[in-house]
Amino acid sequence: MTAFRLNINGEIRELEGPADMPLLWALRDVAGLPGTKYGCGRGLCGACTVHIDGRATRSCQVTLEVLTPEQRITTIEGLSDAVGRAVQQAWITHQVPQCGYCQSGQVMAATALLSTNPAPTDVEIDAHMAGNLCRCGTYQRIRAAIHTAAGVVKDGPAVGRVQGSSAS
Repeated sequence: MTAFRLNINGEIRELEGPADMPLLWALRDVAGLPGTKYGCGRGLCGACTVHIDGRATRSCQVTLEVLTPEQRITTIEGLSDAVGRAVQQAWITHQVPQCGYCQSGQVMAATALLSTNPAPTDVEIDAHMAGNLCRCGTYQRIRAAIHTAAGVVKDGPAVGRVQGSSAS
């Protein structure tokens, strides 16, 4: 067992585990943050998406040994900036989740997209979100929610309307 100092949700935390432990398991089992979900364990489904320095990252594919305390790890529990709040509210407005299992990864990926591209087109949304799978097939609602959140991010909280897509 090795001690690791990680910046998780703005707080430096010391976690113990094997050097090759995936960040996913360190977050869920050691840090007690169960919002990041295990999906496939191979980085293919996106359920385990977190932000590392603002970039959407599959936490099942990153081991503790490669992380430093300078890197900012954000989980769904720590997503509190304006973009993250806009995405979460849009998810509620459009009733995106059905089973909800993939949704923390979906929200994290959408937030990373809007943080770098506050007005994405349908094509850009589809390309960015392609690696996040939803067994329930709520892709149209996901896209509509991203457009709504983009309107809030771009124009402020009073706007937040669906742009370029219909809610279904």
